[in-house]
Amino acid sequence: MNEPDTVYVIAEAGVNHNGDPERAWEMIRAAAGAGADAIKFQSFLPDALASTRAGKAGYQQRNAPGNENQLEMLSRLALDFDEQHSLFEYCREQDIAFLSSPFDAASARFLHEQLRLETIKLGSGELTNAPLLWQLIETGAHLILSTGMATLEEIRTALGVCCLALDGRVPWSEEQARQAFEPGRLVDRVTLMHCTTAYPSPLDEVNLRAMDTLREATGLDVGYSDHTEGIAVSLAAVARGARLIEKHFTLDRALPGPDHAASLEPGELAELVRGVRAIGAALGSADKGPSATELENAIVARKSLVAARAIRAGETFDVHNLTSKRPGTGVSPIRYWSLLGKTARFDYAVDDPIRNDE
Repeated sequence: MNEPDTVYVIAEAGVNHNGDPERAWEMIRAAAGAGADAIKFQSFLPDALASTRAGKAGYQQRNAPGNENQLEMLSRLALDFDEQHSLFEYCREQDIAFLSSPFDAASARFLHEQLRLETIKLGSGELTNAPLLWQLIETGAHLILSTGMATLEEIRTALGVCCLALDGRVPWSEEQARQAFEPGRLVDRVTLMHCTTAYPSPLDEVNLRAMDTLREATGLDVGYSDHTEGIAVSLAAVARGARLIEKHFTLDRALPGPDHAASLEPGELAELVRGVRAIGAALGSADKGPSATELENAIVARKSLVAARAIRAGETFDVHNLTSKRPGTGVSPIRYWSLLGKTARFDYAVDDPIRNDE
């Protein structure tokens, strides 16, 4: 999915197209222009995703007020499979990867069998949806799994389901699933995304340190799905080792709809991508040592031992006749105390560098 030591940026279109394929096409162009690696949509059949009894979340009600229930809202926002196939082809033209999150079995089959996606993202709400997890692992696709709202035990159980799916083992109990997770088996199959499922996410509920916990507990690559306002937290996540960044974006935050208010506009998305690339480059290697540029500058910035006053051969080096000055082309001042008390073998004028063979 991404090269070693690079951060993969996913522009989350979600349902910010408001059910309009033309707007979705425009979002693809905007995401590609901003430099994102992928744009992600949502694939769902409204009747398979929500019942008539499902109400809207608080943020959905605030951002998309009205008397409609969740099913009615989803029906307005859904794109059918033909429309999604067109978006997939358009992503190819725009040289940006197409990703989508399935919310039901038929949509998962469409992404695998029709679009043949090699990577599929599963939203936080589906982490406990064992049949869908099983289905996606069986496709052979790489699974990006968001962990919002989940405890570490629930995450281990979900990963256990994935391990059971690799073995084709059915049926099984929840306890068997929890015990089935084997660190290392899913390294090439699953990437976890730390996430706070709130739109926007309050900063004091982000808990970026949980990325470290996920990484240590599972041995898997960890990314961050960002629902905070702005780009600062995404950049902090990259600095903390996130391998992927996912961020909602919209063409216009003022548009009606549940997710626009917590999304970036195209210019902000481009700023995020630039920041991610800069931090990725700056992270560099874990080895501590001088860079090539530093080696050049060290000659000017460091010092060498020199004569503080004229020294005749046979005189003793002392604190009065020995000092350090730039440039750093001669004997390092690290040797200062080892020379004190020794007899000079050569004559030195003021500022002459002390010879290496003293």
